[in-house]
Amino acid sequence: MKNVIRTVFTAFVFASVPIANSAAQTSRTPIANKYRTTARKMIAAAMSDSSAWNKLADLTDTFGHRQSGSAALDSAIDWIVARMKADGLENVHTEPAMVPHWVRGAESATLLKPRTLKLHMIGLGMTVGTSAGGITAPVIVVHSWNELTAHAPQVKGKIVLYDVPFTNYGETVQYRGGGAVQAAKLGAVAVLIRSVSSGSMQNPHTGWMGYDSAVKKIPAAALSVEDAAMLSRMSARGQEVVVSLSMNEQRLPDASSRNVIAELRGSELPDEVVVMGGHIDSWDVGQGAMDDGGGAVAAWEALRLMKRLGLRPRRTVRVVLWTNEETDGRGAEAYRDAHRNELNNHVMAMESDNGVFRPLGYRIAGGRKALAVARDIATLLGPLNATKVTAGGPEADVEKLASLGVPAMSLEVDGGKYFWYHHSEADTMDKLDPHEVAACVALMSVMSYVIADMPSPLPRADAVDSAAALKKH
Repeated sequence: MKNVIRTVFTAFVFASVPIANSAAQTSRTPIANKYRTTARKMIAAAMSDSSAWNKLADLTDTFGHRQSGSAALDSAIDWIVARMKADGLENVHTEPAMVPHWVRGAESATLLKPRTLKLHMIGLGMTVGTSAGGITAPVIVVHSWNELTAHAPQVKGKIVLYDVPFTNYGETVQYRGGGAVQAAKLGAVAVLIRSVSSGSMQNPHTGWMGYDSAVKKIPAAALSVEDAAMLSRMSARGQEVVVSLSMNEQRLPDASSRNVIAELRGSELPDEVVVMGGHIDSWDVGQGAMDDGGGAVAAWEALRLMKRLGLRPRRTVRVVLWTNEETDGRGAEAYRDAHRNELNNHVMAMESDNGVFRPLGYRIAGGRKALAVARDIATLLGPLNATKVTAGGPEADVEKLASLGVPAMSLEVDGGKYFWYHHSEADTMDKLDPHEVAACVALMSVMSYVIADMPSPLPRADAVDSAAALKKH
């Protein structure tokens, strides 16, 4: 039934939004004109069924979450390799990477005063555990770094709760990443944070946190938005808030893992490469469906789409499913190091790591000329209303390549609900719509194919771009 619905929708889209009638699709440059017919075929093929959603559901339902160092991740990689080979993709193989191996144990947080209540909590990724007897201590609530500093004399021996409402990920996540170090400097015995989430239904969110080797390591956990707000209200009334924390997390020796590689070799310039992908690891909660199984499968399906349509661009299109994005980025580092001598021939690197929701367009880091070309190509995505292209920083895995001069792109999607589910038990397949997943496949396939097939490679940043970047910073 889903395939029938997708087919009907596709017919409706192409009947009701003709290329010539869209203001965003009136580009008449040589690039847009040359690839318009091919782009329409690619979009129609991507939107004709639910194969990408079905493949992602098969992956996530079968293996669940795929934490770095886990048997589930290793088994999922084996499954992906076998399926990619069955799809007829070329040069399918894995490349090794040693990754951190952190394991969550039994954990709990219990409010003892002013009343007894089991709190909704989850240990932050890479945290140390508590002692066998746990930690029981009064809670001091702060809402900013400035408040932590202002209350410095009261912090020693306390559990610090950072009750910081979500503004945007970049601003709010700093309390998750660095909160333990800053509190430990003042003598705190543990840290709790309000989950980095724009919405919540008592689902606490995990995520990476860091330590400083010169500062004592203290346990760190997240509370649900609702529970953090409740403790904050209690404290504001002057009530004594006491919490008991028990966490059995541990860091094991590094484990072996792998990046997954598949290609469609170029017809004329096979040594020049367009990379696209997502990360295959996830946190140990939910299914890792939107973060980032969806991005990984969308890139995989975009390559399979080219194969299915008999499209072979001038340059090689390479899918990379990176391992270990979540805890340390070791997969991206391993790919960069293994291919360092080839990076001058990497024409573009694109990653999807914001969920496979309704696509809006792209972000690109690579200079003015690359931005102009990407905007030209994006006019071909008018049937999906996804023609927006802006300058912006790359995602974590391709950032390793962008720092060495490779133009990098990110899929821009409607992320209105992304941080409702991000890094929580709610990151499951039911949050994803087959049509939106298929549209993400279409965007990745069109952009990567055109860039791989253009007569000239995507321009790299020049001296003017470099000067502008220095002035900005």
